[in-house]
Amino acid sequence: MLRYYLKLGMLSIRANPALSALMVAAIGIGIGACMTIMTIQHVMSGNPIPGKSDSLYYVQIDSWDPNNEYNGPNELPEQLTYLDATGIDAAAGDEFRVVWSYKSSRILQPGDGADLPFEVRTRATSFRFFSMFALPFRYGASWDAAADRNREQVVVLSSALNERLFGGGNPVGESVTMNGDVYRVVGVLEPWLPVPKFYDVTNNPYEEPEEAYLPVTVAVAAEHDSAGNTNCWKPFPGGYEAFLNSECIWFQMWAELPTAADKSRFEQLLAAYVEEQKTLGRFPREMHNELSDVMEWMQDNEVVDDDVSVLLGLAFLFLVVCLLNTIGLLLAKVMRRTKDISLRRALGASKQTLFAQYVVEAGLIGIGGGVLGIALTWLGLRGIENLFAGYDFVERLVTMDWVMVLLAVGLAVVSALAAALYPTWRAANVTPASQLRIQ
Repeated sequence: MLRYYLKLGMLSIRANPALSALMVAAIGIGIGACMTIMTIQHVMSGNPIPGKSDSLYYVQIDSWDPNNEYNGPNELPEQLTYLDATGIDAAAGDEFRVVWSYKSSRILQPGDGADLPFEVRTRATSFRFFSMFALPFRYGASWDAAADRNREQVVVLSSALNERLFGGGNPVGESVTMNGDVYRVVGVLEPWLPVPKFYDVTNNPYEEPEEAYLPVTVAVAAEHDSAGNTNCWKPFPGGYEAFLNSECIWFQMWAELPTAADKSRFEQLLAAYVEEQKTLGRFPREMHNELSDVMEWMQDNEVVDDDVSVLLGLAFLFLVVCLLNTIGLLLAKVMRRTKDISLRRALGASKQTLFAQYVVEAGLIGIGGGVLGIALTWLGLRGIENLFAGYDFVERLVTMDWVMVLLAVGLAVVSALAAALYPTWRAANVTPASQLRIQ
């Protein structure tokens, strides 16, 4: 029967091409508007590290000014001081997997002399960064704990930087020079692009990951400046050493805590560390520590802008308007075919048969609207990309994957069926006698 209904639906669509095209256009425009915004929200709010997002926790402690809230009531500083990053890392020891890092930049001098020096974005971090965040390696591997302790001048390159420097070959064991310091290449990453860049949302969460990764102990010893957000509530005398011992926050710290028991023990460790610092005259505020998993941390930092949610709501309202227009068009189509429907009823067609026929026809119109909606979504995303072409990260927010493609078609079909319910009910309940008597 389905095949028969499909045939009737296609014949009906062909019999009224203009009206059918208007319905497809109404649904397609509504779907295009919705899916454009929904695609951006989908990318912005996606899980950047599935499988581990519920076991990775961002570490926060209240080390701020006793006379002023950080950003408001119960708001904690988003980063740690150098003293606290090193202190918590030392307290964690080998019992907990902890990573601390900060964003920096270096001037790289190509070895062949053919290219001019250029700036690279670097991440000063500890050796567990790569395994904790599941970074894929193309060549080599991470440095080890000994390299952190001994301040070995080693570096892990991104795939793009390796392509630029070594033509994509295996550079493990080669050297690169940054700011006059020579670093030995120990590894090269596969292309890695977490969206959002969850491990450091205090800086732009949609920018590309860093191009080179160095031991944080080396970066601090060589006085690599922070290229990320740095906030201080208390002045310090000046100089890099004073900066390290200041109350300025500029480090991000994550802990991998697979079980509730691990989390509980780490919370106790944090509480003990804060109490110890209080006895030393630091942390004048009441104790307030927090551990937030990946999705909680992104939500707390409003990685998905509220404006996106507002725009999505407006887009859905626009879709509703389009569906109301579709209902009107379907009603007009039913009214034009009242005589045909009456004749079929008189010849024995049941209400269920007519209802199924028009639902299938609406489904076909929905599929057409979905295909058009996908095309309009693609155009909408390209428009946004061109509008914000000055922002490098925009191209990563306007990518439509197969999930969103299938969702677009599904939403279009459901919308068409919802719009068809009342007109189809009207068609199925046409009284044959009233029309046939006129004939």
